[in-house]
Amino acid sequence: MKSILDFARAKREEQPIAVLTAYDALMARLLEASEVDAILVGDSAAMVVHGFPSTVHATVEMMSVHTAAVRRGAPTMVVIADMPFLSVRQGRDAAVRAAGALMQAGATAVKIEGVTGHEDIIAHLVESGIPVMGHLGLTPQSVHQLGGHRLQGRTIEAAERLKAEAQTLEKLGAFSLVLECVPAALAAEISAALTIPTIGIGAGAATDGQVLVLADLLGLDAVFRPRFARRYLDGHTVTLEAVNAFVRDVRAARFPAREEVLA
Repeated sequence: MKSILDFARAKREEQPIAVLTAYDALMARLLEASEVDAILVGDSAAMVVHGFPSTVHATVEMMSVHTAAVRRGAPTMVVIADMPFLSVRQGRDAAVRAAGALMQAGATAVKIEGVTGHEDIIAHLVESGIPVMGHLGLTPQSVHQLGGHRLQGRTIEAAERLKAEAQTLEKLGAFSLVLECVPAALAAEISAALTIPTIGIGAGAATDGQVLVLADLLGLDAVFRPRFARRYLDGHTVTLEAVNAFVRDVRAARFPAREEVLA
């Protein structure tokens, strides 16, 4: 994908969209060379990179640094940056400044969790030329209010609310929508009703695309193993074995070898 317009084209052509997270130039460079469609600079960086217990610790400054690094590593890709905790709840001016900072750092678009209570801000950002991706279902920035990381939209009332919010996001001009941890049947219904594409995470196979955290895909965390995240590599074991092999070579005076010494 070269622009956000490709999201709509992919939905029209029934071509599933593949999105992965990245937080630094090295991983972004790897994704630039891959077949992935877009990069999400998620506020999950607060947890994956900085070790915080939740995404609420992400700040505009933190997200700007990571977005700029990803853009340097992936200069031609669609890069979507998360608007961090409360950045859209402090008034229009603050939201515009936050979104502007992420765009100036290199984002192609911003992602905003939820819609109720900040409809006017989403509309204003879109009208100002800032592409917006929505995010409904399990919205990690509201995890305390939601009572933890739980499946959303399980009751009839909750499902109807999610369907209405998805329609609202489309009307406000969002170019796509993440559905996180909602029942597969509900995600399928929402996806079929919208003209904009849905990107699922823990929302079944009937969404218009899927997103995963790259560290989960690579299996880098031996402890955190969400059910919806398929491991394509046991990265933790592979990396640990490589590190220990280096240590053994150093202690046995096998590294550096003669050809690795600078004369």
